[in-house]
Amino acid sequence: METTLFYLALSGILTILLWTPYILARLFVWGIPTFLKNYPEGFPAKQPEQPLWAARAQRAHLNMVETMPAFIAVVVAALYMPDVSSMAGDVIAMWAEVFFIARLIYAVVYIAGIPYLRTPVYLVSWAAILMIGFTSIF
Repeated sequence: METTLFYLALSGILTILLWTPYILARLFVWGIPTFLKNYPEGFPAKQPEQPLWAARAQRAHLNMVETMPAFIAVVVAALYMPDVSSMAGDVIAMWAEVFFIARLIYAVVYIAGIPYLRTPVYLVSWAAILMIGFTSIF
């Protein structure tokens, strides 16, 4: 289960780091004084236009924030299941790795705006969560 925890930790770090691109874009678009004041005048109704890639980065981050609770839940449940064999543990670790890699690819694909790949890559990460859950209970 060490590998599973490793990919859980990497996924948590990825969640935190996905915040960085759109915050840096906001810093450059708003300017340092406005950024440090907290919000521009009239925010959120009126705000400086952010680059499209930065808006996509923000949505990729929010999607990861929404997905992490399910991933954490199945990983923690798998860790505490008394009858998980070592083979099932290896399968769970493999799916945790698949989840992390899929989410990393998802972020790159989404931020870059590569068409037709975002949803399939997301579905791979979604399937990985399901497979961890099914492997730990069956």
